[in-house]
Amino acid sequence: MATANNSNPAKKKVKDSQFTRINKWLHLWLGLVSGVIVLMVCITGCIWVFNEEITGLLEPESKIQKQDKPVITPSQLTSIAARLFPDKSPVYANYQQGRAINLNLKGAKEEGRRGGGTTLTINPYTGRVISKVVHKKGEVDFFRFILNGHRFLWLPYAIGRPIVNYGTLIFVILLITGLIWWYPKKWNKSTRDKSFKIKWSASFKRVNLDLHNVLGFYSLIFLLFIALTGMVYGIRWYSEGLYWVTSGGEKLGEFDRLASDSLQAGKFYTPEKAMDLAWNTVIKKHPKSEGFYYNFPDTSKAKATINITVYPDKGQFYNNQSYTFDQHTLQELKGKGVYSVPYEASGFGGKLRKMNYDIHVGSILGFPGKVLAFLASLIGASLPITGFLIWYGRKFKKKGKAKEPLKTEGSNPLQHGKPRARIPVRKMENVIN
Repeated sequence: MATANNSNPAKKKVKDSQFTRINKWLHLWLGLVSGVIVLMVCITGCIWVFNEEITGLLEPESKIQKQDKPVITPSQLTSIAARLFPDKSPVYANYQQGRAINLNLKGAKEEGRRGGGTTLTINPYTGRVISKVVHKKGEVDFFRFILNGHRFLWLPYAIGRPIVNYGTLIFVILLITGLIWWYPKKWNKSTRDKSFKIKWSASFKRVNLDLHNVLGFYSLIFLLFIALTGMVYGIRWYSEGLYWVTSGGEKLGEFDRLASDSLQAGKFYTPEKAMDLAWNTVIKKHPKSEGFYYNFPDTSKAKATINITVYPDKGQFYNNQSYTFDQHTLQELKGKGVYSVPYEASGFGGKLRKMNYDIHVGSILGFPGKVLAFLASLIGASLPITGFLIWYGRKFKKKGKAKEPLKTEGSNPLQHGKPRARIPVRKMENVIN
């Protein structure tokens, strides 16, 4: 009589190809190495996406109804600052339609981004000072703190910046290897369900696996755009190479620093008059723009210039246009390179480079794009966690109980999990006798 040992053997598991094994190995170990970096960069990116909207909600007093009359000029801002803080000078003013002006002041010893300073919030029509915030040396606000974490993980810049840059490059590799691993060998109803649906009623391990695979697939294209645009700001060879490819072989070029003609100092205009004339020149060209960033000249330095950046659309930066003026003669100075050319006059590579930040934060699609960037970054932050849990569960899973030996038909069945008591069998000849 046939026993269970003679039943049909189970099908052998098909071994992965060498390419598949290498792909899985890369995805696993690169994910373990870069997991914490990806988690922190994605979480801080989520928060940063809505920094303007959150700031507006937290500072309702800075909202000013747009009026059909001129706003106060840079020289008037200088006068307000001199009256309140005579030992400090204006550095920049941020004009936005529908909001108060943010005027940044610095003292002689307050140099650099973390060197301290003072911010005045001013009504753009009346000049009334709404608020005054003094920043101590080394002090940063909440969103600057978040941005510092996003850019260099709050480490010393020279250490943290390369870690974030190349951690992002590893993340791009992880997205590609993850897609290859996700792609089923055979498409059928079962593989489609596993690839595109989360089985919420399943065990924790299965739900965690679905969260990693399914959400990772749906967010893949958005995370790739976010990561690839992020590397433009930190990896020089990548930034230059990307521009070379997208521009048809053009070099990106160095940032061109312009300077005023120091020999013309004091011959034409007072500093205040020069500031206002440059301002009036720009706003006449762009009367309907949503924002202006005015960079005051350092009048103690004869080569310093007046810089004004125009933002035509609210919440978007790709089509901004910058103007630089000699602070003594008001001659408009023209730079070189991709950022000196207006968006409309740029080629494909130049337009793509100008859109880089808006693509990175999703604002290229307006508010819905920001929502997509937020959700994609949130999923990106979850991938190292779900991936680690998958690896940990497989690596350190508890060994199951030892399997019972396979029994033949002649084997005695168990009752209630316990073996039956053995009954001694006497030999036949002993019974007869």
